[in-house]
Amino acid sequence: MKSYLFLLVLLFCINLNSQAQGDTQLFPEFPQCENVDFENKAVCFKNTLREFILDNYKVPSEVIKEGYQGEITVIFEVDASGDFSIIYTDAAYIELKKEMLRVFDLLPQIKPATYNARPIFVQFKMPIKIPLSLNTGQLEQTSRNNYTAEPGIIQLENENDLTNEYDKIQSGEFTRPRYESQINIPLSHEYYSRFDAEFNKIGVNTHAASKPLLFSEVSKYYDFKAEENKMLKDVNSWFGRKLLNEHLVQYQTEDYWFTLDFALDLQLGKDFQQTEFDFTYNNTRALIFQGGLGKNFNFYTVAYENQGRFADYYNRFAESLRPDGGDPAIIPGRGIAKPFMDEGYDYPVAEGYLSYTPNKFFNLQFGHGKNFIGDGYRSLLMSDNASPYPYFKLNTTFWKLKYTNTWMSLRDVRPAVTENGSFRTKYMANHYLSYNVTKRLNIGLFESVVWENDNNRGFDLNYLNPIIFYRAIEFSTGARGGNAIIGLTSKYKFSDEINVYGQMIIDEFSTSDVFGGNQSWKNKLGYQLGVKYFDAFKIPGLFLQVEYNQVRPYTYSHNTGVLNYGHNNQSMAHLWGSNFREILAIARYKKDRWYGNAKVIYGKRGFDYNMATNQAAYGGDIYTSERQRPFDTGVEIGQGNTTISLFSSIEAGYIVNPATNLKLYGSFIYRSFDPDLKTAQTFENTTTWLNFGIRTDIFNWYYDY
Repeated sequence: MKSYLFLLVLLFCINLNSQAQGDTQLFPEFPQCENVDFENKAVCFKNTLREFILDNYKVPSEVIKEGYQGEITVIFEVDASGDFSIIYTDAAYIELKKEMLRVFDLLPQIKPATYNARPIFVQFKMPIKIPLSLNTGQLEQTSRNNYTAEPGIIQLENENDLTNEYDKIQSGEFTRPRYESQINIPLSHEYYSRFDAEFNKIGVNTHAASKPLLFSEVSKYYDFKAEENKMLKDVNSWFGRKLLNEHLVQYQTEDYWFTLDFALDLQLGKDFQQTEFDFTYNNTRALIFQGGLGKNFNFYTVAYENQGRFADYYNRFAESLRPDGGDPAIIPGRGIAKPFMDEGYDYPVAEGYLSYTPNKFFNLQFGHGKNFIGDGYRSLLMSDNASPYPYFKLNTTFWKLKYTNTWMSLRDVRPAVTENGSFRTKYMANHYLSYNVTKRLNIGLFESVVWENDNNRGFDLNYLNPIIFYRAIEFSTGARGGNAIIGLTSKYKFSDEINVYGQMIIDEFSTSDVFGGNQSWKNKLGYQLGVKYFDAFKIPGLFLQVEYNQVRPYTYSHNTGVLNYGHNNQSMAHLWGSNFREILAIARYKKDRWYGNAKVIYGKRGFDYNMATNQAAYGGDIYTSERQRPFDTGVEIGQGNTTISLFSSIEAGYIVNPATNLKLYGSFIYRSFDPDLKTAQTFENTTTWLNFGIRTDIFNWYYDY
């Protein structure tokens, strides 16, 4: 028994000794390090490798010429045979990467690392500064062996030395992370038409109506990077890359990224019916800052400085939206304007948001901007027609559903309702549920309520519940507590090339009046029908669209005057308000960097007379009350000052920079506006407007008023 116990103790000691010997030979070993004591093995390996690289690395002439200062990060492996191989390199120039590969091919085979006396592979991460002179003093002189005793990525630098912390903040390779991020795809009809076909193929479980869409939503179906690569120019200079291919500033590390761009919207044109001024113009300069912190949090902000003077009909419409306080106009879709030089306007605008996606089901956004609900060019539910506004949005996506909740703060800026020099504040809450019934059919349910900040009511917490029926809440808060509307949407995919879509809006209706045929004012309804034809006639890049919209008089209005469906004197739905019908046709074509579009809109509209002898409201202006209606029945679309409107436009251009969507373009607009009775507000007008410009296309301009 004693002999047996002695044998066990002996075997245990031998095993401990073999483990210790295996552990002491953890690091790979250059021949120069054979006689170095154990405590300095790691330092010797690091210094020998770094010296070899610095002696053999030749900085490419292109990098030297541009005066670049930065860092190359290389992750490499020494395998169980002692051979070096690079796994990954991160550098601003591809030439720097190629040179690092060349140097590593020169490294000799060395003694491999061991663990428990077994040869193993070990991975290392090492930074090299450019210019190489910045690496002076990086060799370690003291013993150090505090690395883990197991295979893994070992950092070949002093982790506790923070003296070079600032210098280590360097950008790696920019991989265009925006295209997989929670950044919104800017609301541009031309940009959305590029991926609309891929995003609406039969069988995909997508929801296209709730916009803006996230890049991460669309990138699974449309390869933004590949499409952008097709448009990139072969340029080597810094100026050429920034002008034609890249963001002005782009920065990316493992943990975060950001870009900074200078945006433009410079237009110069001529309204040939306007004799007072020689030309029209718009002068917009903007800064766009966007990025991400980690994988789930993104931010976007843009600040615009604008001055402009437009075609006569557009200037008159902007001035008809004049707010209280003496400012001359509200530029449609942009904001309140101040006077500028010769009858021009100065209108600053700012937009931005924070976007957070905690998991694959939810995305939360808090910002100042616009939203859109629908598959068409117009929306009768929620459009990007009005000025930007503060909002909080929650998108929930799972199974075959996407549920969008949006809470907004809006303003009524009319002199008639302004109190104590301050604009009236009101709030809006929207719910939109999109359901893919089959691989071809999608239906959507919409509800919205507007309520006023009266009697210190503020933001009513009743409307925070994301799963409610607003009509019930509206009733519980009082007969005049809010203005609720409901809507329906649908889309059917006949094929991958042809989609049919529609909307219906219900503000108020009386069942007996609907089927009674007496055309009651209570039937405040509207609907939309449209069809899209992708790659029309088998021509890649050709997109055709036809759409019909009509909204009955008094829709979106309210008897209080304030609880209408508007913001900053503009409609939150169709830009014509109500009391109209229209048909429009759109053609778009894109090939490489060239694009073009043509649009024709024909409509019948009904306006108020706005005369001292006739103050009746005929239902076209959503800011008037239906209590001013001249009759209860026989209410028809186009009643009042009936006007026939024709708008046509054609635009062609060249995408200068696909990363920022900077475009050089020319456009021509023909507009005919013919009311039955000519008034100061509703005047006969025929416009031919020629325009040339360069524009960063990140929002929609609407000139078809």
